[in-house]
Amino acid sequence: MGEEIPRSTVLAVGTMTARWARAAVRDGHGTVFTAAGLWPPAALLAGAADGPARAELEGALGVPAQDAAAAGRELLAALDGMTGVDAALGLWFRGDRIELRPEWAGQLPPGVHGLLTGDAAADRTALDAWAAERTDGLIPAMPVELSERTRLVLASALLVRTDWILPFDQEWAAPLRHGPWAGREVNELLHAHGRTDRLRVADTPLGPLTLYEVEGAHSIDVHLALGPEGAPGGEVAGAAVEAVAGAYGLTPGGELPEGTRAPGVQVAYHASMDPEPRLVVRTVPFTVAGDHDLLAMPRLFGLESASDDSRGHFPGVTGSEPLAVTSAQQAATATFTAVGFRAAAVTALGVAAAGLPNREAKLVLVRYDRPFAFVAVHRASGLVLAAGWVAEPAEAAADIA
Repeated sequence: MGEEIPRSTVLAVGTMTARWARAAVRDGHGTVFTAAGLWPPAALLAGAADGPARAELEGALGVPAQDAAAAGRELLAALDGMTGVDAALGLWFRGDRIELRPEWAGQLPPGVHGLLTGDAAADRTALDAWAAERTDGLIPAMPVELSERTRLVLASALLVRTDWILPFDQEWAAPLRHGPWAGREVNELLHAHGRTDRLRVADTPLGPLTLYEVEGAHSIDVHLALGPEGAPGGEVAGAAVEAVAGAYGLTPGGELPEGTRAPGVQVAYHASMDPEPRLVVRTVPFTVAGDHDLLAMPRLFGLESASDDSRGHFPGVTGSEPLAVTSAQQAATATFTAVGFRAAAVTALGVAAAGLPNREAKLVLVRYDRPFAFVAVHRASGLVLAAGWVAEPAEAAADIA
């Protein structure tokens, strides 16, 4: 059992995720990202920063800078303690150029320190090996730029795995019949059960947002979010993160009246032996990946001043040399199948210089047959582990046996 995550940290990570979604998701391009992966290393730097860099990191993280390092360390430990989640932090520095302040290095988990040699090829090999090992090979390379001026690399790795409590039925490859993906050959996924509460419609400023919660075996759920037709993907993904966090009113599927107008939803009555409401959900398998240059959106992540290499910003890290962030990147991937969900990310900050029917029952049918968002959440705490946008379904498999 992992450590309990403070509600303030859960909300801060969720807020950063929603902002990131609105900024990063582009229609027609699938992606995935995790603020939970960026938050711990950014928090560890925030406590060591000064001047505008400290204030900007504090604003992006949503916690006071003096508390950030402890909060980041606690979040990392809590993530690694979750069943189905592996989390790790790594620190590599040029021991021949800088000496870490003991009070800062002492805040890091034990056993995370490594040395950079200054040999770019050797350092790259070591960093890539760490990324691959910590993500079961899903992220084969450390997303960081190394140069002669690089003095420190601070990275996190996050691996999320869950199997569905109720696996989907996977259908034979066939063309989709509805939506912008019509004609695409995919293996549609089908859920049919009586848990209508797993479907909810959120009342958001964007309009109604359809959420289907897929329950994982390791207290990790994935919410599939379908927004109003034509709504920008970034707004749908951002609203989905906020809706999962409880920001908007939610109507359970079983309470939706006949004729409900919500994205992808049809509510009608049909002949049935069982009068209890039934939910039928059709969606698609997917694999998405995202490579994010965080310095392309420095204000979003509190890195605008921190990346100004005309002066130093992290006196709390070392007194040997002034330091600035010169590389901040994340590589992430997520796969959703009939049996489960897998996601991984590495974030690196480079610091340099049936029968005959006789009754009627309500049937709620949901189709995810056009681009939609997804949000992976730790059930008990509500912490958003990953979020993303599905621009295209996975290609049909020739054999699903």
